Amino acid sequence: MNQQHVNLAGIGAGPFNLSVAALLQKCRNTRYAFFDKKPEFSWHSGLMLPGAKLQTSWMKDLVTPVDPTSPYSFLKFLVEKRRFYSFINAEQSSISRQEFAQYLDWVAQQLPAVRYNAHVREVNYQQGRFWLRFDDRIVSADHLCVGTGTQPYVPEFAVPYLGKQVLHAGGILNAKRDFTGLKVAVIGGGQTGAEIFQELISERWGECESIAWVSRRENFDQLDEAPFTNDLFTPSYVKHFLALPQEEKQAIVARQKLASDGISPATLKEIYQSLYHTQVVCERGRNIMMLPDRQLVSMLKQGGGYELMLMHSGKAKERIDADVVIFSTGFRTVIPSCLEPLAEQIQWESDGVLSMDDNYQVNWECQDQSRIYAVNASRHHHGIVDPQTSLMAWRAANIVNDLLGYELYKLEQPGFVQWGVLPATAKERFVA
Repeated sequence: MNQQHVNLAGIGAGPFNLSVAALLQKCRNTRYAFFDKKPEFSWHSGLMLPGAKLQTSWMKDLVTPVDPTSPYSFLKFLVEKRRFYSFINAEQSSISRQEFAQYLDWVAQQLPAVRYNAHVREVNYQQGRFWLRFDDRIVSADHLCVGTGTQPYVPEFAVPYLGKQVLHAGGILNAKRDFTGLKVAVIGGGQTGAEIFQELISERWGECESIAWVSRRENFDQLDEAPFTNDLFTPSYVKHFLALPQEEKQAIVARQKLASDGISPATLKEIYQSLYHTQVVCERGRNIMMLPDRQLVSMLKQGGGYELMLMHSGKAKERIDADVVIFSTGFRTVIPSCLEPLAEQIQWESDGVLSMDDNYQVNWECQDQSRIYAVNASRHHHGIVDPQTSLMAWRAANIVNDLLGYELYKLEQPGFVQWGVLPATAKERFVA
């Protein structure tokens, strides 16, 4: 088998590891490679609906927040693709996810250290190095950066039914759909659920007999986009969050849910206007149900369809029938199977998640000599910002700086809000 050695091996080449790879381009004396089993770059391609918008500013790309002169910025992409002036003149408050995916793919093609069709089968640790086994070669590495992304989540009771009629929204575009004359239920009250519901009432996949949108939330709540809410997605707030007691973090993250997991106001307005036009102006009287404050607790196969049992307000049970069930229930971080040989050496939290350090290192037996970095695996430690693209460049720069042992990228960016306890010198200024 062929063999090579690198200082850093990346497992997975999605947006977060792409950010690390792009920022490492300045490090001429560092050898690195990022491997992904996919044949080419893709980013939620099965969910790239025409009207889907990015909920984060395009300026928070792979590199700009820490290196605005980088050749891998979104602005550079616009210029290279000869669309800069058209983009500016379009005056978009938010850009499409499709365009951001095009940008990510463009960056992936610029980075020679990013390799697709490269499936890491197993990672072992021997003689002070990691050994990555592929089908055709072995690569050794001083350090790892794990960024294998997330996997679609559905409740366990729904897993046996997955197929053409029961599916996760992440694969809605992976096959031709025709829901004409069918009863369709959408489970999940976040942005994806809203986008799927909007496509259904717009009859993208045919005229349904009925459409039900089920959400655990008390209302179809909009994303909190207030300036001081957005301050939660800044380095200064993350620094404050890291200093909090671990037992407090979970409750804080839960309270901040709508800062990162609400529905865009524009999407909600489009849905309401569509319903008004079809139901009131056109008097179509379509069978559409919007069902907040309900949790799907079970489902059973009934003839050619399914019986869904809902719990309303945690008290009353309700039943709805559906021929098609679309789970817009998000994604979960899954530790890649190739790391199983290291499982006993890795430290885990009580709920089965990785034990993380502030600098995105995984705590494990040999981390003083060989580091394992992880991206999008630290929501429990770093807060709501971790699975978002808002601070991916800042996080990647943290990892690069830690890898190099010096500050290649400047990371301190003070904000207006004093999140933590005031230092003594600051207190004195406000005491008479």
